[in-house]
Amino acid sequence: MSLVEDGTRRDSAPRGHVRGQPRRGRVGAGPYSLRFDPRAFLVCLALVVVTAAVVVLAVGTGTYALSPLEVLRTFAGNGPPGSEFIVLDLRLPRALVAVLVGFGAGMAGAVFQSLTRNPLGSPDIMGFSNGASAGALVAIIFLDAGTPQTALGALVGGFATATAVYLLAWRRGVHGYRLVLVGIGAAAVLGSATSFLYVRADIGKAAQAASWMIGSLNARGWSEVGLAGLGLAVCAPVVLACGRRLTMLEMGDDTASALGVPPERSRLLLLGAGTGLAAMGVAAAGPIPFLALAAPQLVRRLTRATGPNVLAAGWMGALLVTTADLVTQRVTGSALMPVGVVTGVGGGLYLAWLLLRERRAHHL
Repeated sequence: MSLVEDGTRRDSAPRGHVRGQPRRGRVGAGPYSLRFDPRAFLVCLALVVVTAAVVVLAVGTGTYALSPLEVLRTFAGNGPPGSEFIVLDLRLPRALVAVLVGFGAGMAGAVFQSLTRNPLGSPDIMGFSNGASAGALVAIIFLDAGTPQTALGALVGGFATATAVYLLAWRRGVHGYRLVLVGIGAAAVLGSATSFLYVRADIGKAAQAASWMIGSLNARGWSEVGLAGLGLAVCAPVVLACGRRLTMLEMGDDTASALGVPPERSRLLLLGAGTGLAAMGVAAAGPIPFLALAAPQLVRRLTRATGPNVLAAGWMGALLVTTADLVTQRVTGSALMPVGVVTGVGGGLYLAWLLLRERRAHHL
């Protein structure tokens, strides 16, 4: 486990360091302490710093360009004339939505990949994000919904898909490979349903829905910031509190039961939290492809630690989205290109690299 969120008794902690195991740090006061992996902690810290730097660069990018120093001075309240409206009202909400949506998607990807013990076990591959997208599209196309109604539609669609996939994959328990296979089938069905929704919609609504389905940060304001923040505030503490359970479930149901972790109840709780994170992210910015798939895998290569790495995966997701947003603005000279285009291209190249790497290692 890369970062252990649960407290442990000092007198029950192992003494010394076992050769071949990652070193653990420990801080605490009184009878309880917090164990952590120093390398994972440093990776998280580095990701936070780099993400903050990218946010400053993105906020300063645009027709009215600002240097990083001017952006920081604007945050402090003494920026150039007119910069407060541009930075705080126009650009900062977009940047915060990128951070929050990326963080939630990274955490959701780490949860699903740990539960399924499969690198393809991410909400966009398994159809959970597709279900949230379909629910949001119904609200957008047929109900002419605003932000709250779109969020409700995304939540209903996401949880309905999660319930259906879970029940279809159940056979004396739920195994990871069955969840992935049933989820891929559900994603195909929901893709067809989405196409049907486009056909039934008028041309204006269809164009709006198509733009939203790519995954975009355009015209995002403080309402979307509140929406993505609410999803994190509700679901992220559940994931962090169940960090130990998630690590035990990676070892298998029998091992988890022997260690006092109820497998199915824990899996349901974590699936619900992960689905909530994915659905609220979809409601705030649309489905951003490959984000939840790539972030946990990239962070595992950095931390070199076993376990879900949920915090590090969250910050990696935030960095990926903010970097993609900065690339769209710097390359196109505007903020109009959907961020999902950049993540889709980058994710495709990443998958091609993974396949080539596996082939060279004779795993394919």
